Parts: sequence; structure tokens; C-alpha cells
Amino acid sequence: MPETMKAVRFHAFGGPDVLSYEDAPKPSPAPGEVLVRVHAIGLNPPDWYLRDGYSMLPPEWQPKVDFPAIPGTDISGTVEALGRDAEGFTLGDDVYAMVRFPEGLAGQSRAYAEYVAVPASELARKPAGIDHAHAAAAPMSLLTAWQFLIDLGHDEPNPLQPAQHRPVPLAGRRVLVNGAAGGVGHFAVQIAKWQGAHVIAAASGCNEAFLRDLGADEFIDYTKTAPEAVVRNLDLGVDAVGGAKTGRFLATLKPGGALFPIFPLGFSGTEEAEKRGVTVSATQVRSSGAQLAELARLLDDGTFRAQIDSTFPLAEARQAHERAAEGHIQGKIVLTIA
Repeated sequence: MPETMKAVRFHAFGGPDVLSYEDAPKPSPAPGEVLVRVHAIGLNPPDWYLRDGYSMLPPEWQPKVDFPAIPGTDISGTVEALGRDAEGFTLGDDVYAMVRFPEGLAGQSRAYAEYVAVPASELARKPAGIDHAHAAAAPMSLLTAWQFLIDLGHDEPNPLQPAQHRPVPLAGRRVLVNGAAGGVGHFAVQIAKWQGAHVIAAASGCNEAFLRDLGADEFIDYTKTAPEAVVRNLDLGVDAVGGAKTGRFLATLKPGGALFPIFPLGFSGTEEAEKRGVTVSATQVRSSGAQLAELARLLDDGTFRAQIDSTFPLAEARQAHERAAEGHIQGKIVLTIA
């Protein structure tokens, strides 16, 4: 009989209630892969996009998903076995990764499980100074902020726009981060401040002390004041919420400025941006063990820190998704495996 493990799977699209904690086949590492015994899993929006069948996309863009599917991309754990030609790691190493993204967005990443097979090129040693829960909270959100703001790290074609995304200088610049308390947002605040920017953070009022502690120079409670109504002459706007409303930030930017929507679908302000002399640019985050190794040093020494909103056992993934649906997340939600 094949070996089994516990995993969270779904057999049809739907809400959090379709997630089922059940037995699933334990993977074996293919050549070039590492089998990781998972200790913690970080939640990200693609997890519920997949669970929901990517219903926000036009039908022709929706990927084909095979059931049963295991959601999730971000893991931290311990090397359990090595596939042939998997180099750079040994049994027992503590590691973390964003698994097969975006290649696995149709359900091939399979992170909500006790074991995951990970391409060695996407894996890095876990930062020694933080635990598995905080390491699992970092990969997708931190890589997204890093690839938008510092280093794209690859030369793959951009599926979101004709031109490749290019980060802009941050030192001495005025930067607004909207949705600053969320997963990508709280890392964007830290990265911009680390690079010497004057950072204006927009989030709900309960997050002010948290964001100022991360380095925000100014804070806007968007529940009381619309950021676009009071901010002007920005060099860069990072909209970590994104979507159809991103265009409202065009008025906050000076000519020659840039607007980076983390979720660009629905943006309709291209003509206005051209009139204002503003560059609007986005990219698709991609797995990178090399970048995670670089970022591990910055997580290890406390330059960046991952904030955990809440933790749930793997068996309570449904409750974790319900927490995500409530919104107003401070940092990341994490699943743990004893």
C-alpha cells in the first residue's frame, strides 16, 4: 500500500467549508526535488482563489484544476529525503520555500500537507533566528514585495503587461503603501524604510502603532480619511490592495512617479496615467530559492520581520480561511503541524 499523510484537500470549488482534513498519498521526491516534512504553512490570497476556482477571472483565464486538490504554496519544515540530483541540502536541514508558483497555481504546489516535494531551486535554509511559523509567513508576501521594490530576480516574460517590471529608486523618495498592515504591505513598509524612503502607511486605525514600529513615518487611517484626498507629490505608490480602485492613487503622484498595484486586474487608469506622466507597473511573483536565501539573512538579523495575525492547526484550515475572509489581517495567518 502507498504511504499516506494528512492533508487539507477540496473535492469541489466553494467556500471554506469545502476544505477537508483527510488522508492523502505521501509524495516522493522526483529528480531535483527535496521532500520536506512540513511544520508550518503560510496562507496567501492564491489559496482561496484556487479554492474558489479563480471565479474572479474571466472563464477563459481560469486554470483547469484536478480534484482532489491541495491548496497552499508557503512552507517551512525539515528535509526528509532527497531526490536524485537534488543538491545543496542534507537530511535534517530546516528549510522554507514558496512552492511552484506561479507554475503550480492550478493546485500543483500542495502546501497544506504534512509532506511536500519541493524543487531544490525553490528551497532555502530557514532563517535560524526565527521559528517555523514566522518562516512560513514570509515567502510569498516577502518575495512579492522584494520583486516589486528591489530585484525582479528573473527574466521571464511579464504576463501582466508588455514591458518587464522595473523597481524604482527608493532612497530619499516619498512612498505610500496602501493596505500596509497586510501580508505584502507590512513587508513593503519595511523594505522601503530600509532603503531610505519616507514611508506613509495607510491602514485601519488599529494598526498605527504596529506600522510605526515597522518604520512608517506617517500613518493614515483609511477608515477616517481617504489617502488619495490628503497625499500629494509622491514618488511611488504601492497599492497592496489593488484591483479596480487602484487608479484613485494616480492623483497622489508627481510627474515621473510610479504606481505599483500588487493586484493589477481591473485597473482602468492607463490613459490618465499617461497624461500625468506616471508609470504604472506590476509583476507576477515567482519562486526563487536564491532570493529566499538572501532574504533569510535579513529575517535572521531582524532587518525584516514577519508579523503573524493568527495561527491554526492544519486540521482547522477551514477556520483559518474564515479568518482570512473577515479581512483586516495584521500580517499573515499561519497553519501549524505538531
